[in-house]
Amino acid sequence: MNNLNTYQNFYFVGIGGIGMSALARYFHASGKKVLGYDKTPTKLTQTLMTEGIDIVFEDVIDEKITSLHKEDTLVIYTPAIKVLGILDYFNGHQFEVLKRAKVLGLITENTDCIAVAGTHGKTTTSTLVSHLCKEADLPFSCFLGGISENFKSNFLYNGAQYSVVEADEYDRSFLNLSPDWAVITSTDADHLDIYGDKNTIEEGFRQFAALVPDDKQLFVRKGIEIGRPSLTYAVNEEADYYSDNLRMEGDKIYFDFHTPAETVKDFIWETPGIHNVENATVALAILHNLGVDFETLKKAIANFKGIKRRYTKHRYPNGKIYIDDYAHHPTEINAVMGSIRTFYPDKKLLVVFQPHLFSRTRDFADGFAESLSRADELILLDIYPARELQENFAEITSDWLLKKVTLDKKEVSALGEAFQKIKEKDFDILLTVGAGNIDTLYDPICEWMNGTQSAQR
Repeated sequence: MNNLNTYQNFYFVGIGGIGMSALARYFHASGKKVLGYDKTPTKLTQTLMTEGIDIVFEDVIDEKITSLHKEDTLVIYTPAIKVLGILDYFNGHQFEVLKRAKVLGLITENTDCIAVAGTHGKTTTSTLVSHLCKEADLPFSCFLGGISENFKSNFLYNGAQYSVVEADEYDRSFLNLSPDWAVITSTDADHLDIYGDKNTIEEGFRQFAALVPDDKQLFVRKGIEIGRPSLTYAVNEEADYYSDNLRMEGDKIYFDFHTPAETVKDFIWETPGIHNVENATVALAILHNLGVDFETLKKAIANFKGIKRRYTKHRYPNGKIYIDDYAHHPTEINAVMGSIRTFYPDKKLLVVFQPHLFSRTRDFADGFAESLSRADELILLDIYPARELQENFAEITSDWLLKKVTLDKKEVSALGEAFQKIKEKDFDILLTVGAGNIDTLYDPICEWMNGTQSAQR
């Protein structure tokens, strides 16, 4: 296979995916010609097109494709796409066709790679590590699984020495990386369509951990057994690196940070939830190991704005609150709802949830039901199929899941009808949550809430 630098054209099959779009932006920023296909137009694809990337939404072999030559074109695809005429064309004409994870792995081979893995927390942690690198003016690029509110992107180029990547366990993608430093935040069961059971996914993380050279550092959440020496981190319990003395002042969390050698008091952090203090703790540990001083880190932590759809919160003049979050696993939903119930214990909570994948809904149905039952009222949207076909999961529906939820006020809704139903509900806090296309509700809800609240001022 040729070196990546020999290619002038990069065609992305599934360019609208969060990981694919970061790679597309990388090659576009490198001066290459970038084209792509995706099934559905989204905010992200629109932004990519505004940036100068050519995208089509029909599976058609057009002149732009037939004008490409296999000698100077690399085709990159996501494993979420199974059958596609465009992909068949490239394979049939002997183009070099690689998975996204393989290409990202090739990029990390030539950098000092900081890879963040885990079934939960990797997007927040990798984005925060990138933000700290930027504030410390380290030479780095980052490939993120979410849109940083500080960067307004899932990709940033600030130099070539380091790369910060979200190490995705789906399809064992993270085994393609060449990590010099790595984080493992959690190893909960997920992606059972790939791994089959919890033991197998844990073995996948052990294989990832083994990729870190012995003279570099692996950071692991305390309590996770990973099968090789590592530095541990935690919150409210001693570890190699840990945070404690957490206290709330308004919407800000103050905490003290402990290294093996010293304690630094009064970090200020505005992202809610103890799980997010854990993410901050390991990000600080990494940057401390890279030699960044604590004065710089304190300022950087304090101005971290978070990630789109990771506890994105709006507060309105009459006291109502709207929160939007990407959580799509019971553990993640528990974390979000736990934060809401901690900070607003007496508020009436309306939850709108879109399950993601039939297989995940089936595998974690009881966990979802238990999490969602913590709401006061639930609108459960139809399952977002992503790469799966309903016909293969005939009995797995939102109606089936709803029966397991122990609320009195609960109903199933199509996405297209959900906004009207929301407007008819009585709530103090509205939470929209899920990883599919539920994000299309975000702008209409914000516009409605802004209009309603300003009218009440």
